[in-house]
Amino acid sequence: MKFKNVLIPRKIQQLRADLKEKGLKKFVMDMGWKVALGIFLYYLIRDSILYILIPYLIARGMLS
Repeated sequence: MKFKNVLIPRKIQQLRADLKEKGLKKFVMDMGWKVALGIFLYYLIRDSILYILIPYLIARGMLS
């Protein structure tokens, strides 16, 4: 078992295996709106950190 697999929750590992096995189209049909919500939240959090939090901290002088 790889080290990074220890850090990833079992549920996420199972979802990743299902995605590889079934393909994207079948996976989305099975999981439904949960997939879209997960993708939306991932990008919302990522972009908030990249484009709002980091520039704010740089402007405040906390990340120098």
